[in-house]
Amino acid sequence: MNDLNAAETEVREGVVFQHISFDEHEQVVFCRDRHSGLKAIIGIHSTNLGPALGGTRMWPYASEADALNDVLRLSRGMSFKASISGLDLGGGKAVILADSRTQKTSAMMEAFGRFVESLSGRYITAEDVGIGPADMVSVHKHTGHVTGLPVEMGGSGDPSPFTAWGVFRGMQAAAQVQWGTDSLSGRTVWVQGVGHVGETLVRHLTEAGARVLVSDLYADRLEAISRQYGAAIIGADEGYSAPIDVYAPCALGATLNDQSIEHLRCSIVAGAANNQLMNEERHGALLREKGVLYAPDFLINAGGLINVNREIAHYDEAESMRRTTLIYDTTLALFGRAERDGITPHQAALRMAQERILARTGSAI
Repeated sequence: MNDLNAAETEVREGVVFQHISFDEHEQVVFCRDRHSGLKAIIGIHSTNLGPALGGTRMWPYASEADALNDVLRLSRGMSFKASISGLDLGGGKAVILADSRTQKTSAMMEAFGRFVESLSGRYITAEDVGIGPADMVSVHKHTGHVTGLPVEMGGSGDPSPFTAWGVFRGMQAAAQVQWGTDSLSGRTVWVQGVGHVGETLVRHLTEAGARVLVSDLYADRLEAISRQYGAAIIGADEGYSAPIDVYAPCALGATLNDQSIEHLRCSIVAGAANNQLMNEERHGALLREKGVLYAPDFLINAGGLINVNREIAHYDEAESMRRTTLIYDTTLALFGRAERDGITPHQAALRMAQERILARTGSAI
């Protein structure tokens, strides 16, 4: 069985340091365990405010280059997510290059746990796409630097309900600004991606009286969600040009780009996916010019991070819910600042996050 000494770790200048998504990351670790088949990348963007906490995503990336780009973008976003949420955490993320439906094994997760342990607490992991509390149990066999453990083990459990609630509250705040009421009753919302977070968001929207459209890569998930909540199924790209009120991207990132924004007919974008803007400046500006109100992803999807942080900061579930519910207030304040300063909501969110980092550490990141 391969151990850490036998694992392949490679970081070459030009592969990482010159990468378009490299943003002065502190550390990027390439992890390989031949016995289990693990291929993973851990990105640590910043530890200025504390240890870098961020979930592990398992996804069948088309290439290693795609995986690297994803982990660099995701870990950077976690730095700002923690800061704007008032958490004393840095930004990190991990990706495992595999299909969670067909290739995941406990041996793979245990091998990943050994790599996390080798970082001596600089990176703390949790769930993300393709990973659940049971996987964190396997990781936990070899490291204590893990959150999102099952409740019966003293952990905070699956963070996705908190993520979904925060997104729903952020969506309500956007509705208040855009339409003068935070009610979503009668509004048409396209939820793109109905995994754990997306499904819970569909439930909140249905209970709020919204008309919900859903799309996903997996037909079985779509059919189950449609039956349970009465949601209408649409094609993966149909929602961009559909006459909807809210677009809620809840799958992978970069869905807001030149092509999709050109076709958008919605008034609000508010979803759980990370890094929704392919290019932060350009596509944030295009949405603003089009009159589409964008709720920055790293603010409104922070509920999951807020919840797993209670395993470190020692607050309870009620406090997690209270802090997540306050995403509504922070989102309203952010929209007000963006309007006052004549900038995009994404720019306003970055400024708010950087200002807290600067105030706490004396330097921005």
